[in-house]
Amino acid sequence: MKTKLKTKLYLVTRADLDPGQQAVQAAHALREFAALHPEEDIQWYRESNTLAFLAVPNEASLELLLGRAQGRAPVAPFREPDRQDELTALAIGPQGKSLCRGLPTALRDVVRA
Repeated sequence: MKTKLKTKLYLVTRADLDPGQQAVQAAHALREFAALHPEEDIQWYRESNTLAFLAVPNEASLELLLGRAQGRAPVAPFREPDRQDELTALAIGPQGKSLCRGLPTALRDVVRA
């Protein structure tokens, strides 16, 4: 029996946001991805439905990643209206795997109570 490789959708947020905001902003980016790239979203959902939740240090790093992703992978940026339209998260399609390699897992330093 052949094992199907799981393709991931990459949610990348900013580590300089508090943990709750990181989670919410990543959810916004996922929703934006579904709206902007419906065919890719359906294919990912049916074939894998696997997410990677990653972080970059700040907005400048996220802007840099967005620039690198455009033209290489389906990408959906989310800009938070309540934060003066700051870029807070990205959703990057499976084609962006090499762009996300080496990024740390989001919330990895959050201490559990």
